Amino acid sequence: MTSSPNEGEEKKEGPVIRDKRRIDPETGKVREQAASAPSAPEAPANGGATAADEEVASLKTQLNERLADLQRLKAEYDNYRKRVERDRVAVREQALGQVLTELLPVLDDIGRARDHDELTGGFKSVAESLEAVTGKLGLVRYGEKGEPFDPTVHEALMHAYSSDVTETSVMDVLQPGYRIGERVLRAARVAVAEPGPDADAAESGDAPDDAQGDEGE
Repeated sequence: MTSSPNEGEEKKEGPVIRDKRRIDPETGKVREQAASAPSAPEAPANGGATAADEEVASLKTQLNERLADLQRLKAEYDNYRKRVERDRVAVREQALGQVLTELLPVLDDIGRARDHDELTGGFKSVAESLEAVTGKLGLVRYGEKGEPFDPTVHEALMHAYSSDVTETSVMDVLQPGYRIGERVLRAARVAVAEPGPDADAAESGDAPDDAQGDEGE
């Protein structure tokens, strides 16, 4: 019985044995093939990156909210501080104004004595010291002849017409005014004068024409 050529080749080659063990039983080392074998596929990183981005966005949102709260708190504190400072200044001016108002008659007496040359000797020294102290406290005297009349700071006790003025002006100061800052403690009592009722007609030339017309008649 003859054997086929294929059978002869199988006998010649012999069985093929593949050792897939990672550790070489002879050397005890990890085989390169086994070491370089592909590891198990890792989970895709897209899911982790998305979660991280969401966490960062959430932290940024919380940070912006805390920053807004801090800015709002600072603004409220600044407004409170300004309001307290404004109230403190107002209370101080009110208390100071009440004290200085009581001294105005004394200052009036000093002013009258000065006008009559009676401010001499020790009385002059005391008067000047009192005026200096009230000045340091912010008391300001106002009211001068010739200045424009302002009804918010002047009290007109006398009124007249004058051709020497072009607007309502103070002609005489009967009693000076006093103020602290923008607060008027007492308005200046004055005599005022305003242009005559025929001043506009005289400037425009109507008065002479009327006079000539009267003469012609």
